[in-house]
Amino acid sequence: MRDVHDVLTVLKKDFPRVYRKHEALGKEIHEQSGPLDEKVRWLIKISICGHRLALETHILKGREAGLGDDEIAHALLLLIPTTGFPAFMEAYSIFKAIDR
Repeated sequence: MRDVHDVLTVLKKDFPRVYRKHEALGKEIHEQSGPLDEKVRWLIKISICGHRLALETHILKGREAGLGDDEIAHALLLLIPTTGFPAFMEAYSIFKAIDR
């Protein structure tokens, strides 16, 4: 997947070793550390993400893994009783703004 955000490309250039270690840790946790299938892992990451840039990335990677927009929207709706309506609205606005 291409870098969704330019700042990630800059980080890779400025701190290649740090980025490689970060990437390896993420891969180990995401792919090797438990029984959840890929779609479920991305739904969880989407629903708990608290940062705009990361949420956009997780949504795009979730779509690549086969998530439908209805599944992503449902995961975001679960934010309402958990973290509140304002958190949902922020996440939902990010979701709706992503270009396809």
